[in-house]
Amino acid sequence: MRIMHVSTRLILGGSQENTVLSCEGQADGGHDVSLVFGPIYGPEGSLFDRVKAHGNIETIETPNLVRELAPVKDFKCKQDLRKIIRDWKPDVVHTHSSKAGILGRLAAWKEKVPCVIHTIHGLAFHPYQSKWRNSVYILSERIAAKRCHVIACVADAMRDQALKQGIGRPEQYVTVYSGMEVDRYVSPQWSRDEVRRELGISEDDFVLGTIARLAELKGHDDLLDSLEGLMNQRSNLKLLWVGDGWWADRLLGRVKSMGLADRVIATGLVPSEEIPKYLQAMDVLCHPSYREGLPRTVTQSLLSGTPVIANDVDGTREVCFDGETGRLIPPGDLTALREATEWMMDHPVERAEMGRLGQTLCRERFAASRMVEHLEEIYQKQLDRK
Repeated sequence: MRIMHVSTRLILGGSQENTVLSCEGQADGGHDVSLVFGPIYGPEGSLFDRVKAHGNIETIETPNLVRELAPVKDFKCKQDLRKIIRDWKPDVVHTHSSKAGILGRLAAWKEKVPCVIHTIHGLAFHPYQSKWRNSVYILSERIAAKRCHVIACVADAMRDQALKQGIGRPEQYVTVYSGMEVDRYVSPQWSRDEVRRELGISEDDFVLGTIARLAELKGHDDLLDSLEGLMNQRSNLKLLWVGDGWWADRLLGRVKSMGLADRVIATGLVPSEEIPKYLQAMDVLCHPSYREGLPRTVTQSLLSGTPVIANDVDGTREVCFDGETGRLIPPGDLTALREATEWMMDHPVERAEMGRLGQTLCRERFAASRMVEHLEEIYQKQLDRK
């Protein structure tokens, strides 16, 4: 097949990693694969070098594909995408993320591509933004859903939320769980002791880690608000923040003003292939994000045998089972966050069992090869129908 993927930005992020793994697996399977994306900028990092290093994925950057609402650029982008599709002649156009998903589907449908598929990694509308913006996204998604054959979701929760807003038809939907490079997490090349020594963490320290952009709705402020008192009571509790973002200066300034600079370790931006390294240093991963599709870092943590504390939002409960592989808490509940952290600190045996069970459950369910096979079956079924 000739398979074209379209994604808004090729930054370091969950949906982008999912997309790149799909491209790599399909190219390795003998298909012709291209990846179309908009300009890459900002402190989040980029997956561009990884895609180029693969060697068999054609990269196509289109200048008008931008994340924010921009009517003039959006109109130009749709025309650009139509030309790219006409020239490349794909059998499949597979779109990812909200903006690329809407414009890509409109363009591919106009060009009569035999298989048009969109993956919902996370929905653009949510309770934490204005009603008018949500209305624009919901209307756009309704229109775009009529211009594709299949809507894949990384979690059942994404399907349920979309259908609730009148987006698409039930028969269009299929859940395809995000694929991970399982072996990288199950058998990391770093040991816990060496990573802790490198970071200045002692064996007696209890490390609560996060892997997320230092940005809005990721919950770093909640960690500080909830755990300040506990950190003053328990001198061995440390936070490990992996990632960078637009809020880095403000958040780290806040850490310093609270007198916690020696208790919060911030790595800054790290390559995606080094995420398993930092998971080795953690006793528990905390993911207090307010919105997710299916949180990759929660899955990656469990693959590493590290239990989790996570906000019970969107698809999180489809990977973290409360009381079995971690603790789910209501978003914004600072008391529940503190209590879950105390419980993890005080129950090392149960904590270790959570990690072992999580690793067992995630190894097969979230393998990248399984995701690639499932997508190929979906493509072929639609092409056969055509």
